[in-house]
Amino acid sequence: MRSITLLWVLLSSWTIQTQAQMRISPETVQQWANAFGKQVLALSNRYSGAQLLQKIRIKPGTLTVLCGGGLSLPDYLLLPPGLWKYKDVEPIVKMQEVDGLKMVKEFAEEMENMLGRKMKSVKRMAETVEDADLYHEYNATLEFDYYNSMMINTLDEDGNYVDLGGEFPLEENEHFNKLPVSTQQSVIQVPTNVYNKDPDILNGVFMSEALNDIFTSNFEKDPTLTWQYFGSSTGFFRLYPGIKWTPDENGVVTFDARNRN
Repeated sequence: MRSITLLWVLLSSWTIQTQAQMRISPETVQQWANAFGKQVLALSNRYSGAQLLQKIRIKPGTLTVLCGGGLSLPDYLLLPPGLWKYKDVEPIVKMQEVDGLKMVKEFAEEMENMLGRKMKSVKRMAETVEDADLYHEYNATLEFDYYNSMMINTLDEDGNYVDLGGEFPLEENEHFNKLPVSTQQSVIQVPTNVYNKDPDILNGVFMSEALNDIFTSNFEKDPTLTWQYFGSSTGFFRLYPGIKWTPDENGVVTFDARNRN
């Protein structure tokens, strides 16, 4: 069965297809540019001392300089940069000559290493799912339970876990926008208009179980990773880390991985 059409890892919004050719959307390039700009700004703030200078307060009528002292008296004013004088801040500001070319090279190396780690994660996922699909034998009568992101931690009227649900421990994670997640297990999302026990779905989910170990391994090797995804042409969407999927106000899940570029 060749059910795989898409393989995604959200690694600073990386998108990749299992075809040999990589297509990068303008939106993705814009996100990369924004991320690059933020890193440049962070480096600039770090080495220029701009944030330090912004905290300098001078008392009217004096040359008393306070910085980072935690004082907030009403008679202290934050002066605009144009009114600063170097002699006023000389005791707390250190001027140091830097090698601009060296800084650029170091930054470029950091970017190259970072992007290299992301690409290695993508390749591990691609190789794993391709091998799993190659050796998987389609079974039209397959019975297989999995964690459905809509059903996890849901009880029926008798207090039992619903079908395709079960107990799924979630913990709030700062790295994932403080969302309750499980970094030990992925979940499966299926749109409302797709039967979640269709043989194609069950076979695809069963085949892609191999990705669980790769997801966790990728995250252990590179803790800067965020969401890792796998989407299938049959309609299911495997997501790591696992989360509880929230439907819309009508109880409908409209997200369909097959409609994503």
